[in-house]
Amino acid sequence: MARKKPAKDKSEKNTDAEEPATGATPNGPIATRTFDDYECSGNVMTDFPGLCALLDIKDIPAIKTKSGSSNHESTPGGRQSHKKPVPDVFKPHIQVQLENGDPYSTSSLKIFGWTVDEPIIRVLCKMISSMAILHTIYFWQAKLTDEMVITLANAICVCNNLRVITLEGNPLTDHNHHLLFSEGSVLTHLNLRNNRIEDEGVRLLASGLSTSRSANRSLISLNLSFNYIGDVGAGYIAKGLRFNRTLLFLTLSNNHIGDLGATQLAMVFGEIVLTHEEIVQRRKLLLEKMHSITDPSGVMQQHKDAPSSGINGKSIWRETRTICKRTQKGTLKKLKCFCSTSAVDEHSSVAKMASDQLPSIASNPSLNLNKGENKITAKKRETSKPDGKRAPTKDQKCLKKAEGQDMEEKTHVFDQENKKPLDLVSPLLNESARQRDGELVLPGNTTLVSLSLAGNRITEVSLPQFLTSLQMQEGGKGLLRLCLQRNNFAPECESYVKLKELMTYRDPLNKKTEEETEEDAEGSQCSDS
Repeated sequence: MARKKPAKDKSEKNTDAEEPATGATPNGPIATRTFDDYECSGNVMTDFPGLCALLDIKDIPAIKTKSGSSNHESTPGGRQSHKKPVPDVFKPHIQVQLENGDPYSTSSLKIFGWTVDEPIIRVLCKMISSMAILHTIYFWQAKLTDEMVITLANAICVCNNLRVITLEGNPLTDHNHHLLFSEGSVLTHLNLRNNRIEDEGVRLLASGLSTSRSANRSLISLNLSFNYIGDVGAGYIAKGLRFNRTLLFLTLSNNHIGDLGATQLAMVFGEIVLTHEEIVQRRKLLLEKMHSITDPSGVMQQHKDAPSSGINGKSIWRETRTICKRTQKGTLKKLKCFCSTSAVDEHSSVAKMASDQLPSIASNPSLNLNKGENKITAKKRETSKPDGKRAPTKDQKCLKKAEGQDMEEKTHVFDQENKKPLDLVSPLLNESARQRDGELVLPGNTTLVSLSLAGNRITEVSLPQFLTSLQMQEGGKGLLRLCLQRNNFAPECESYVKLKELMTYRDPLNKKTEEETEEDAEGSQCSDS
């Protein structure tokens, strides 16, 4: 009997030893967690090593935090040590910029010169979604693959404050760089230096800038220097600049652009001749604009999805005449103004006829009579209902106001500083459109203020086109800075000298230096006197 007791105690010890293997603690929750179940706190110092441990990453990169002028290196255990970053600059680490030293306020993530694998990308993408004020992500020679860029692009879509992405020294096989600023992106600065981007990759990037149907409305700076862009790629970029009215700074230095590509870029700043596809899209937009002004009840809805090739002056005139019979005088005035100022390329004589006939149509009382009704019964009907419609109730007014606010939020972009809606009008509807030799011509791009083409293969053949296009830009709008150094023409070239004189007059930095020199000269004269 005495020998059986130790056996019983031994079994009890075995059951006690098996309990921790289940992952449960006597007085706490389950200790084991998976990568998907991990909830990031926003603190990189704890989230990064924790997520790496869940993915069984053995060599966890160090974290270097930077806040102000102080640099701190953190080990995966969370301990910090003050070290100079120079000796270990190429050692795998993540540089983290903190706002005011707060570990929960990461503003930028930077990775320099070490190979990032797929598990590290998964960890970074999971952490990005929890960083409320993150605005910069920087990868330099991290050897990212196309699949990693796709994963990163999906993650940054939920980052509302992310504004700057640098992907430098990361060539991709499938040219997926354009996914970083897809439609709906809020990025403002994109740096794609030294990624061996060729003409096919530029085509995808240019289509993200603008087409005849859509345009990027957030990106203001694009750096494509030190790539393999040729004349074909420059043509794609010129096409992407035709209807983009947001991009301010474009860098194409140190590529393979020659006179053909430079000429296509220069023509964008002058006047744009619309293609057949662009004219078709313009007609659709004009019809939609007319529909929104004259037909709120949906009479012309049948033409919204109709082929534009079947839209002619007669059909527009028939619909205009029908609509005029059902609208009030205020709407007729709007239609008259629209017909007299728009549709330059589409039967201007028919539009003029419509505007001339509108007052007579509005003044005809027979248009307001129903079938089988004479003037006397119509007069009785009008006197019995002086207001014409029953006054809306308070609930109906509130509902209509709420619907109007929702529609305004959908159709406008709001200025964050002044809280005012900004109308997004397509450049195809520019009122300065005119006909020339049977072609429809629009003003060129006057939004881009800085273009760098230094270090390419441009000769003096394409310089006159730049001079001609820039002279067409009037009113202080258009290109303010043009860099053409280190190309295949002499600095004493006549066209280049004229371009330098023109850009010197336009460049605000040169004006500032001239004003400073004048002030210094005046100050020296005052001191001498």
